[in-house]
Amino acid sequence: MLSSRYLLIPFLLQALLMAVDEFYFHWQRKLPKWERIGHPLDTVTVLTCLGFLLLVPPSPFTVTIYALLSIFSCLFVTKDEWVHRRECRAGEQWLHALLFILHPVLFISAGLLWMALHSDSASLFNLIRYAGFERRFFVGNFLLIVAFGLYQVIYWNFVWKKLPVTPSTMKSTTT
Repeated sequence: MLSSRYLLIPFLLQALLMAVDEFYFHWQRKLPKWERIGHPLDTVTVLTCLGFLLLVPPSPFTVTIYALLSIFSCLFVTKDEWVHRRECRAGEQWLHALLFILHPVLFISAGLLWMALHSDSASLFNLIRYAGFERRFFVGNFLLIVAFGLYQVIYWNFVWKKLPVTPSTMKSTTT
């Protein structure tokens, strides 16, 4: 049996990579309006998928809905890459590639945790051994993503543009 603890790895990797993307790459360059709006929308698609798992118990029908929501999110987050190739340096593009690989893996892991969110004695065909902490972790991760989404909206759309313009915020990072 697989311990459910292994299913947490994609969540932790996503949090780490998102932190590097946000606090290293985004803070180094000016985020245009399309990114200041688009990135919080990416976060909303993830929250929609994870929130669905929290609110709805698994069934054949709800698994189909979750799969469609996850596919939509995986496609939606790629919407900016046409412009990112001009705006971002190679390191940031590579990090985005890692995040794109991780995105569906995270949704698969979340789907495998789904049963544990709605039952104390859950087991997926005796394939996964749930330890009882999964719901607390999942809710905590969900709230962390909500906080990150609020940060994206508030910081990049209200705080950041009020910061004084300096030569370091004006230079292009595409060279």
